Amino acid sequence: MAEQDCIFCSIVAGDVPAEKIDEDEHTIAFMDLNPWTRGHALVVPRRHTANLYEIDDDDLRHTAVAARRLARRMRERLACDGINLLNAAEPAAWQTVFHFHLHVIPRYEDDSMEVPVRPQPAEADELASVAQELRG
Repeated sequence: MAEQDCIFCSIVAGDVPAEKIDEDEHTIAFMDLNPWTRGHALVVPRRHTANLYEIDDDDLRHTAVAARRLARRMRERLACDGINLLNAAEPAAWQTVFHFHLHVIPRYEDDSMEVPVRPQPAEADELASVAQELRG
């Protein structure tokens, strides 16, 4: 089911042009219009779902498999040195298009892309406290 105002649904439907690079019956991959590195692409499920919290397990599985397929192709054809796979769920995590998608970002030894923060060591007590909150 497509959402009326969703740009990614419009791309899936063929109503908005995109540089499509891979597709199957469940997913479509296309170039990101604002790439972080050379080859940065998005993989989306054909069926609209807002984000990671809501996506159907099968759609998530198909999207992840399509992202891996694309990552392997990037390694082979773009000779990238690595891949970042990124999903943003909700505005606090930088989600701007509310159709689940995975960024597949080729990384090169000499690229200038940096994550906005550097991990810092955590206190053992804090790790234990958070772990306790998250246990099933």
